[in-house]
Amino acid sequence: MKKLLEFIGAALLVVGVCGVLRELTDGWFAFMGFTRWIIEPIGFLDGKELYAHIVVAVLGLAVLGLGDRYGKA
Repeated sequence: MKKLLEFIGAALLVVGVCGVLRELTDGWFAFMGFTRWIIEPIGFLDGKELYAHIVVAVLGLAVLGLGDRYGKA
């Protein structure tokens, strides 16, 4: 279970950070285009993509922390 939580947390963190970089550079990093498939289909997030990616990155950190805590118990 710990490895699964670490994998999910790391994936969320990478997607969130890549999305933030993509939004801050106005799409300059083409290889980070996979992040738009996660956020753009959600209609109420139009114009708030940067904040959504920040939330995804923070969620990734939280899941990584949960995985670390789960491993100690």
